[in-house]
Amino acid sequence: MIKFEHVNATTLDEAVSALSAGNAAVIAGGTDLLTMLKAFVSPNVEPETLVDIKGIPGMSGISESGGTLTIGALTTLTEIDKSPVVRGDYTALAEAAHRVASPELRNMGTIGGNLAQMNRCWYYRNDYNTFPCLRKDTAGVCQALLGDNRYHSIFGALGGCVAVNPSDTAIALVALDAKIKTTKQTVDAADFFAFNMDKTTILDDDEIITEIQVPTPASGTKSTFLKLGIRKSIDFALVSVAVARNGASGRICLGGVHNLPRRAEAAEAALPDADAAAAAAVGGATSLPHNAYKVQMVKALVKKAVLATA
Repeated sequence: MIKFEHVNATTLDEAVSALSAGNAAVIAGGTDLLTMLKAFVSPNVEPETLVDIKGIPGMSGISESGGTLTIGALTTLTEIDKSPVVRGDYTALAEAAHRVASPELRNMGTIGGNLAQMNRCWYYRNDYNTFPCLRKDTAGVCQALLGDNRYHSIFGALGGCVAVNPSDTAIALVALDAKIKTTKQTVDAADFFAFNMDKTTILDDDEIITEIQVPTPASGTKSTFLKLGIRKSIDFALVSVAVARNGASGRICLGGVHNLPRRAEAAEAALPDADAAAAAAVGGATSLPHNAYKVQMVKALVKKAVLATA
């Protein structure tokens, strides 16, 4: 790992100021960032300063008031998983938090970090920057297109990249119509994720997630999150699905299948018919040579999730 300066910020203004100085990164739980630094994933753009925001007051906690669930960005995934409030009316989010990694990582990892983590393509993540990944060199090509793409996008490529968004909680928040508040703006969760070469969100280099706001679902709404991976723990989704619905209306979001969390609007229009929703969810899929299996996985999970929320 390269040497870096460590700044313990005690206020958001202090943290933003440190980030604005350039070549800096936010650290809280550190479960993603430290992994990348230790592996020298991007040695040419490693941050010289890590801005620790764990000491900033008021950045964690779960509360419900005025028809909105508010979750501080530093709230751990374990706290979200175990919260009776979240498990009650926002079930999909609790289930998504529970499926992230292992208990040890959930105890350290924060909701903000889970949303802002970088993609998990093995060409991008390979130790010591082994492959000329498109995300690190825009003059190059996506290695996964012609290589091992079994875990990659089945809905095309943004900017030529077929790596998928890795966040479990993102899928649930899009389905629950949440908003994400930062030091600069408040945006719909569905608009928070974007394809940028050096990040997976719309965050500026000096911008910090502060809280997540989830509207209280209407009476009778049910939600769920389902995930298929190689293993049942410590693994990223091959395919994941979050559904929040009330009768014939609802929101469906897919994970593990595209660069961004994929809102399945055609499947939503087919509700409450589970078979029709499952078929519509894979409309427009263009699988790669080694990941066609994901199409059937999506159909199976969407059907199961729709039936579970009946």
